[in-house]
Amino acid sequence: MDTYSQDEFLPLSGIQHFCFCRRQWALIHVENQWVENVLTVEGKLMHDRVDDPYFTEVRGDIIIARSMPVASHWLGLQGVCDVVEFYRSPDGVAIHGRQGKYLAAPVEYKRGKEKQDTSNISQLCAQVICLEEMLSISIQSGYLYYGKTRRRVEVEMTHELRSHVKKMSDEMHTYYRRGHTPQEIGRAHV
Repeated sequence: MDTYSQDEFLPLSGIQHFCFCRRQWALIHVENQWVENVLTVEGKLMHDRVDDPYFTEVRGDIIIARSMPVASHWLGLQGVCDVVEFYRSPDGVAIHGRQGKYLAAPVEYKRGKEKQDTSNISQLCAQVICLEEMLSISIQSGYLYYGKTRRRVEVEMTHELRSHVKKMSDEMHTYYRRGHTPQEIGRAHV
């Protein structure tokens, strides 16, 4: 399938669950089973601090937008970027109501610390692909901010990572259309 229609869009945040565990993703997104726990509540509280779509901050040549809605017909995903930083650059794009041109870099906030699997990186890459499609720009990297370590990690958007995310989104759509919940727990690797 080349592109997805808007009525086929799945939640972008689901790719993080899917890459971590396909069964977990299906229980949440196909069967609508979800139970809050202490970790999800802590994560929600952390996101509440950055999720203010009406707050835009300017720091010199950087515009910081919060809770920016994004979507991609190529991936069939839609969601919200926690933060998108726009850096003034002659190679960038115009932003409505702003002088100059800007390049974009999403910043995804995570409650814990850096993971060994690709789940967080895949979610960030999906955000990058959405932004590229929406803004008609190329984005080379994005950032993951980990609340537990208070550390920001730059993530390069490689061809392999982009291919992995496309494969995962297509697989999510297949499971969703079929209403399929895998019986085994399985993780996806790049």
